[in-house]
Amino acid sequence: MIIASIVTDITGIFVFLFIFWKHLREDYSPEIIFKAVFDILAGIFIGFLVSLKFMPHAFFWAVILGGLVGLGVSIFRLKLKFYEVFEALIISSLPWLSFIFLLDSVTHSSLNSFIAFIATLIFVFISYFLDAHYKNFVWYKSGRIGFSGVATLGLFFITRSLLAIFRINVISFVSLGVEAILSGVAALICLVLLFNLTNAKK
Repeated sequence: MIIASIVTDITGIFVFLFIFWKHLREDYSPEIIFKAVFDILAGIFIGFLVSLKFMPHAFFWAVILGGLVGLGVSIFRLKLKFYEVFEALIISSLPWLSFIFLLDSVTHSSLNSFIAFIATLIFVFISYFLDAHYKNFVWYKSGRIGFSGVATLGLFFITRSLLAIFRINVISFVSLGVEAILSGVAALICLVLLFNLTNAKK
């Protein structure tokens, strides 16, 4: 189990690195991209370690918080554009998360985790579909980068909130009641970010 978890995380990290780099390679040098990756991964692992000691059932949210802190540090330290890097973080994190769900579905024979694995892959497809077509949306006036990532993340959290409301548990949930609220708030934040993107000037 431990070996399988290590292999899963290592694979997830390499996929994360590749997608993150590929998404930003036209705008930033490899050195800047990998410095940003270091900050984000450091935040993720610190969040995970803190959750193991103090709140193991909240590891998903601790990891998110740690990753966002790392993202904030990288943006401030390297003078990066928020929406571009935030979108790269979202799109590159989804495959890693899908591997975690797949591992749990296999090791614990969990149907819910397998469904979560399939759903996460669907969100990966949605993110790439939106990334390829968002500039053609007439109502998306600004045309700025970031739409596909934020929209996908919003749909992701709406789905999590609905699953919790309908009492369908997943390994990354804190508890059904708390999860419905946290994911609902996160979805609302994504909606605000989308509103800002839609109305921002190019």
